[in-house]
Amino acid sequence: MKTIDSIPTSKIQRASKLIQTGAKVGVNYIKYYGDKITKTEEEAKENLNINNASDIYDGLKQMKGSALKVAQMLSMDKSILPRAYVEKFSLAQFSVPPLSPPLVNKTFKNYFGKQPNEIFDTFNATSINAASIGQVHQASKDGKNLAVKIQYPGVAESISSDLAMVKPIAIKMFNIKGKDSDKYFKEVEDKLIEETNYINEVKQSIEMAEACVTIPNLIFPKYYPKWSSEKIITMDWMTGEHLSEFTAYNTDAEKSNILGQTLWDFYMFQMHNLRKVHADPHPGNFLITKDTKLIALDFGCIKEVPNDFYVPYFELAKKENLANPEFFKSKLYELEILRTDDSKEETEFFTEMFHELLSLFARPFHVEEFDFSDDEFFGQIADLGERYSKSTELRNMNGNRGSKHFIYINRTFFGLYNLMHDLKAKNVQINNFIKY
Repeated sequence: MKTIDSIPTSKIQRASKLIQTGAKVGVNYIKYYGDKITKTEEEAKENLNINNASDIYDGLKQMKGSALKVAQMLSMDKSILPRAYVEKFSLAQFSVPPLSPPLVNKTFKNYFGKQPNEIFDTFNATSINAASIGQVHQASKDGKNLAVKIQYPGVAESISSDLAMVKPIAIKMFNIKGKDSDKYFKEVEDKLIEETNYINEVKQSIEMAEACVTIPNLIFPKYYPKWSSEKIITMDWMTGEHLSEFTAYNTDAEKSNILGQTLWDFYMFQMHNLRKVHADPHPGNFLITKDTKLIALDFGCIKEVPNDFYVPYFELAKKENLANPEFFKSKLYELEILRTDDSKEETEFFTEMFHELLSLFARPFHVEEFDFSDDEFFGQIADLGERYSKSTELRNMNGNRGSKHFIYINRTFFGLYNLMHDLKAKNVQINNFIKY
């Protein structure tokens, strides 16, 4: 794979890269209007999506950092974007061009004060794995095989300016209005900045591994603070396939069920027992071993779940509460989905919309065991998302809805559901986590 010798780090450089990408998208639209003359609307739109997805991804992967992280987050929700975008943006999970070896050595020297070969017995300057915020190298020390994650230069410093550039697009895309809309962007900014603090990530990783030690079939790497710094993390080298690689060929239902139950128990244990959760559930953060164990990686993004959000959130998921209109509506106010300044039309619309969404999405919590291989269930979720994404009535209303905590909690559940479906896990015991 081609390597990168430099990353645009200044606000002007990164804005220029976005402008270049925007120009390519403009050309694609010209092609699209031409295609409509000789092709069907569906064929023309498919070509547009493929070309735009490719050009946007190519631009973002050169920038890395928060811009690429946003693409990664979007790829996790398969009901929001056209398939061409999901397929291209999903590459941001664990397959992007790495930094060149000279830049790796320079970065290591800047952040650690030493060259890698001055610290480790062996160090492969060619990246084994490159993603949105950092890349991983293989090393060894005192007989231990190690993974060394190095953060890209300028990532932390560019987060605020990157988000400022994409904010107008997000406001238009999600129809966000109102003076308090900044709380959503602040939540994303704070979590992205947190992900660039590798000292904090090591601490969180060790704490999570210790807290979840009783969950069977789940493995965590050991982390080494003495060989880590603010921009470098050293951990055990873990051998396994990325979850998406495993699911691409696996036909063993027993393995699927074991891994699905482990993954589900891991997330329910975090959510209900720890009240904090690994909020980055994409395939690149999970490995599958040859003996069908699940390895959990990358705890830079941990979302704390405050009690005043946790309680009404899970009360809304209960079947009996969905059947109680007054109680249901009261919880919508608690979770800031309904607002006191809503019109009668807005109150009725969003009450009905969220009742429909939750009645479907909370279905696994209404039974003792659930079949996540059910294509019909996931098809209904996709159809519902598509219907509301095309709703002109919704576009004319204030899309500024919900507590800021929804951003990462919903991201967690969407990601988890998609992973469970990819695994084709059946007979998943919903409350099995209680025993741990």
